[in-house]
Amino acid sequence: MRFCRVEIDGRAVWGRVEGDFADGGTVLPLGGSPLADVPTAAGRPIPLASAVLLPPVVPPVFYAVGLNYKGHIEHALAKGYAAADAPTRPEVAYRANNALTGHRSPIVKPAGVEGRFEAEGEVVAVIGRTLRRATYAEAQESVFGWTIGNDVSARAWQHADRSFWRSKNSDTFKPMGPWIETDVDPLVQTTTMRVDGEPRAAFPTGAMIFDPYEYIVETTKYITMRPGDVLWMGADGTCQIEPGQVIDIEISGIGTLSNPVHAEEEERHPR
Repeated sequence: MRFCRVEIDGRAVWGRVEGDFADGGTVLPLGGSPLADVPTAAGRPIPLASAVLLPPVVPPVFYAVGLNYKGHIEHALAKGYAAADAPTRPEVAYRANNALTGHRSPIVKPAGVEGRFEAEGEVVAVIGRTLRRATYAEAQESVFGWTIGNDVSARAWQHADRSFWRSKNSDTFKPMGPWIETDVDPLVQTTTMRVDGEPRAAFPTGAMIFDPYEYIVETTKYITMRPGDVLWMGADGTCQIEPGQVIDIEISGIGTLSNPVHAEEEERHPR
């Protein structure tokens, strides 16, 4: 089943997605959150093609994983990131909710960004229950569903600053969507990145150093995870993006997250 958040009359409403963009799909508005209860229909279906899709969840905590694929580590070392080395245990970091934006909303490149401005396609776990000291089996059972994230990074800022505060957390740097898919095994899928329809990178989504459930087990030894929390799982490929382009992140079995890239001065209606 697929769930999304959609803007209707200026309000964020949960919806159930029927079909896909290619087959004239629809969104059925719901009267509650599927993370909290069994929501009922609360309106007539609207065409998916014209729906304003928001980030499919606003997480209480935004967890993120870095350098979780061997290929990404090799790429980072080749680009001069001397601190890139393989993790010896699952360790999470955090990102800011202000960076989130939805499917088809623009990624805004700040005027001060120079050099590498890159996208990374990531599978995202959406937590569906409260967890503390979870076993591996409990971690598996805790995931409500999966969505897609695009980890946009301004690399010069990443190397210049003492933290990732602007290089990864600037407004619109974390597109997520288009929906949450509850019936998929992400570890047997393929992630593909395209710029203006041209493939730039592809990798087995499940070829991680540590899988999502191992991260959940380790995190909940110390931190309570709650419904709606998200865990971005890293990438095994990057691609340069520039204003005027459109970046698509496709994960088989889930869908495609698509966003145009704008220069800061071009943006008139940030979301």
